[in-house]
Amino acid sequence: MRTLHLPIPPAPSRLKTRLRLARRLVSFAVVFAGLPSLTHAEDGERLAGQLCAACHGVHGHSESPIFPRLSAQTPEYLTAQLKGFRDHARGETDARSYMWAIASQLDDATIASLADYYAHQEPVHGTPGDAALLAKGQDLFEHGAPDRGTPACASCHGEQGQGNGTFPRLAGQHHEYLQRQIEVFSNGTRANAPVMTAIAHSLDADEAKAVAAWLESR
Repeated sequence: MRTLHLPIPPAPSRLKTRLRLARRLVSFAVVFAGLPSLTHAEDGERLAGQLCAACHGVHGHSESPIFPRLSAQTPEYLTAQLKGFRDHARGETDARSYMWAIASQLDDATIASLADYYAHQEPVHGTPGDAALLAKGQDLFEHGAPDRGTPACASCHGEQGQGNGTFPRLAGQHHEYLQRQIEVFSNGTRANAPVMTAIAHSLDADEAKAVAAWLESR
């Protein structure tokens, strides 16, 4: 029988939201206690429903921008990130608060099962927003900023942001989540993708907002 005591993240400005999320995290201790072991391959669908859905939504269709949407994500990327959480290679605040303890309980076979499950779920498709903002974001995604040496996002993430191997699917993702990842790459707290660290440094806040908005609309 395994009991896990998950860390509760520091209290932020939006207290009610974080308290609600904290209660979800505490409930994971009960879930872990009810599982005989996570040191062997678990059925991805069952484990996703028991562990991941509370934050990432049913089938990976997250409703909260704090947690990324996982549906239709590439299995290579999901595998790499879960191992990164488990091995503490991802060290940004959200990773430490939400994922380190959970991923520490997952072996390679269980991670592969989860990654395969989410990769086969239907993606979330966004809705159009401000036309001018989306046009700016699309231009950055498709062409980058050659004058600054910023490559097109599409060159790694696919023409429609659908992802490519270890380069994640970005289409349909929460724009708030995408902007936060650009920020943590830029400030160095997420250091597991050096290419993205350099790219994030080349984008200003308006550009990050635009490309994130376009991707959410896909």
